[in-house]
Amino acid sequence: MTLYPVPESVARARRWFRKFIAPHDLTCSVDDCVLMISELVTNAILYGEAEEAWRVRVEWWRVGESLRVDVHNPGFPAHVRMRRPDASDAHGRGLCLIDALSDSWHAGPSRFGGTVVSFLVDGAWKP
Repeated sequence: MTLYPVPESVARARRWFRKFIAPHDLTCSVDDCVLMISELVTNAILYGEAEEAWRVRVEWWRVGESLRVDVHNPGFPAHVRMRRPDASDAHGRGLCLIDALSDSWHAGPSRFGGTVVSFLVDGAWKP
């Protein structure tokens, strides 16, 4: 899925994932996956940078019994970091949520240029 870097794209990504995943019998929480996708797309929109017009790319697929989701943007991989926000901070919890809800996550260079942030949910499909 390719999205414009605008706030409305977050809701579009959630709807598209729910529609795609509906026919599958996932054993993991679809709501948790939707929340993680929302966080990563929001971060991609907020922190992606490019001099020319750009898009956010979202991909997901089955890896054995696991679900993998990648979110690509033209930002710099070195800028992706998990923060430890204070209780009074209004922002900074996105990657903390990803860390808590996924079995693993990773940030690094995207094969499209820029950054990819990925998460994996083990056992998302029945064996």
